[in-house]
Amino acid sequence: MMTLLLLEEFERYISQNHLFTHEDRLLLAVSGGVDSMVMMSLTAAAGYRFAVAHCNFQLRGDESDEDERLVERETKRYGAEYFCRHFDTEGEMERTGESMEMAARRLRYDWFRSLCDEHGYTAIVIAHHVNDSIETLFINMLRGTGLRGITGITNRYGRVVRPMLFATRKDIHDYAIAHNIPFREDSSNRSTKYLRNKVRLGVVPMLRDINPQFTAVMRRNIARLSQAQTFIDASLDIIRRDVLSREGDIVTLHVERIAPTLPRNYIIYEIMSSEYGFKGDVVDALCVALDSSATGRRFYSREYVAVVNRGEVVIAPIAQDDECETVVERGALRSYAGGSVLYYDYLDIDYIDNLDMGENVALIDADKLRFPLHVRRWREGDWFVPLGMSGRKKLSDYLINKKVSMAEKSRQFVLLSGDDIVWVIGRRLDERYCITSKTERVLRIVREPIN
Repeated sequence: MMTLLLLEEFERYISQNHLFTHEDRLLLAVSGGVDSMVMMSLTAAAGYRFAVAHCNFQLRGDESDEDERLVERETKRYGAEYFCRHFDTEGEMERTGESMEMAARRLRYDWFRSLCDEHGYTAIVIAHHVNDSIETLFINMLRGTGLRGITGITNRYGRVVRPMLFATRKDIHDYAIAHNIPFREDSSNRSTKYLRNKVRLGVVPMLRDINPQFTAVMRRNIARLSQAQTFIDASLDIIRRDVLSREGDIVTLHVERIAPTLPRNYIIYEIMSSEYGFKGDVVDALCVALDSSATGRRFYSREYVAVVNRGEVVIAPIAQDDECETVVERGALRSYAGGSVLYYDYLDIDYIDNLDMGENVALIDADKLRFPLHVRRWREGDWFVPLGMSGRKKLSDYLINKKVSMAEKSRQFVLLSGDDIVWVIGRRLDERYCITSKTERVLRIVREPIN
C-alpha cells in the first residue's frame, strides 16, 4: 500500500465499519511502538478528537521509561490530553498467578475502561493490524478452537475498536519512515519465549516462503471465515430461542429440541463457549456424558458450572461454596482449575533434563498415581507432605505461613490421587509423589492462567 494512501484507507475503513465519528472522544492506547505511533499520527491527521493513554509496566527498566518519554512528548506535540500509569506487573503476577501477558492485558484494559468512565471517552482505540490478526488465527488453532477463534481479531468489541486492521505491518512501518514518525522498538518482540513471537518469527516466514502472497491470501481467508461466522451466529440466534430457557440466573439447554438433522455437538459448543466460556474439550466431555446419560456430571468454565440432568444441560454461575471438582482420566491432555488450565504430558524419565521448573510445573512419578485423578478447591482439613519434608502439614497452615491472601485462598486448587493431595497447584508438590532415582515414567503438568 502506498504510504500516501494510508490516511485515505484509514478514514475509509473507519467509515465503512462504523467504528467512530468526528463527534466521538477517543482514548488511544499508545505504547511507543511503530503501530500505535502511526495510529496516533493518522488519527490526528484525520481530525478526530483524542486523548492518549500509556501504560508503563516497568518490565524493561530504562527501555520502559524511554517509551514513556517518547509518547508523552509526541502527545503534547499533537495538543492531546495525556494519561500515564505505572503498574507493578511482576507483583500482580505473583499475587494472581497470571502470566505476564494476562496480567498486563487485564491491568491495561481495566485502566482504559476506568478512564472512559471518568472522562467520557466513547471508544478505546487499539493499533492491532492485519498481521496481528493472522498471528492470532494460528495461535488459536494451536490452542484448539472453533471457527470463531480462527476469524482473527475483530475490529470492534464493546468500547474497544481497532481501526488499523486494514493495514499490514509493512504498510505501517513504511508510513512511519516516509513521514518521520518516531517510534520505539520493543526488545521483547525478538524473544521466542512468547508464543506470538514464535509464530511471528518462525511459522509465518516459512509460510511466506511457500507463498509470497501469504498475507493477502490470509486476509481474504479471515474475511471469508468472519462472514461464515456471521451467518452461523444469525442461525444460532434462531436456534437459541427454541432450545434455551431461563429462570433467574439459571439457564437450561434443552438438548432434545435440537433438530436431529443439525450438528448437535457443534450447536452445544457454540452456545456454551460463546456465552459461558466453556472450552472445546470440556464441551466434548459434556457431550459424551449426555450420550451415556450420566446425570449429575458437572463441568466448569471460569465462571459457570454446567450440570447434565436427564438429557438437559443446566448452566448456572459457580456458587461461592462450590468445590469445582473435575475428574482427570488417564491420558487426559488438559483440565481446568478455576482460572487456570492444566496441561498433562507423560514422559519417560530420560526426557526430563531439568527438575527445577518453577511452581507452575509439577513433575510427578506417574506410577504412584491412582486414576482417575481429581482437581478441586482446597478445603479445611486438607493436609499434605510438602516437598522436602517428612511430616504432614495442614494445608490451611501452609497457606498462612506463605502469607496467602483471602482472595488467593479462594482460588487455590489441589490435585488428588485417591484421597492424597499430590500437588497444591501452582505452589508445592507432595513429597510422596516426587521423582526419585527409581522413577521410570513422569507425569508433567504445566499450569497456565487463562483470562
